[in-house]
Amino acid sequence: MENNLNFLVDSHCHLIFDDYKDDIDQVIERAFDAGVKGLVVISTQEKEFDSIINLSEKYDNIYCSIGIHPHSASEHKNISEDRIIDLTKHDKVIGIGETGLDFFYENSEKEIQIDLFKKHIKISRETGLPLIIHTRDADEETCGLLESEYKRGKFNGLIHCFTAGQKMAEVALRLGFYISLSGIVTFKNASELRETIKNLPLNRIIVETDSPYLSPEPVRGKRNEPSNVVHTAKYLANFYQVSEKDFFNITTSNFLKIFKKAKKEHIYG
Repeated sequence: MENNLNFLVDSHCHLIFDDYKDDIDQVIERAFDAGVKGLVVISTQEKEFDSIINLSEKYDNIYCSIGIHPHSASEHKNISEDRIIDLTKHDKVIGIGETGLDFFYENSEKEIQIDLFKKHIKISRETGLPLIIHTRDADEETCGLLESEYKRGKFNGLIHCFTAGQKMAEVALRLGFYISLSGIVTFKNASELRETIKNLPLNRIIVETDSPYLSPEPVRGKRNEPSNVVHTAKYLANFYQVSEKDFFNITTSNFLKIFKKAKKEHIYG
């Protein structure tokens, strides 16, 4: 049935940010109307956990993740693993993150980020939920950490909003991870990124908006929202020289393979 449908999933959005406080229901409705039949609302701080879960409970096809963004690592260095693990038992919590390393802004000390990232990896390994990985200006450290931790025990994951280099792509694929592409791929100044991703296997690609950030062409400069993942997906279909229908279906199928707790009937229903 699903092979005859043109559905997309926005695998990464931040719909509880204040950017949407006045029109969240309309934003979600526009996404559904555009053919975006599944959303994953991502947490970045502990104070967001309850709001994110509450939003996911309002709609069958909205899911969420639980985790701490590296920017907030310093304030959460003592966060309880048990607290996160307990929340992952909720039906709508399907991923761990976003987590990772960000050495561009260094809002948190590197060692604190690394320690917290390791904690998230441990949680991912224990729960079986995929890790949603943020990495910026930290390719060497992220690759090294993922490889060393994977040797200690397998876990699954994806590189969110991929902008890294060839080595990161190779490591991610070798570990069986997925690559999530955002509106950045449509930017005129993203030729280096397009060169890196041109040979990615289609069965390892998913798509996202990272809303409210990174609006794709032709809506760049405006507040991003999940409906705009359609622009990115159409661009990528052309980039990879496949039909839009096939690209939509492939990426949605990939989403369901990595986020195994997401219910197919909620996406295709």
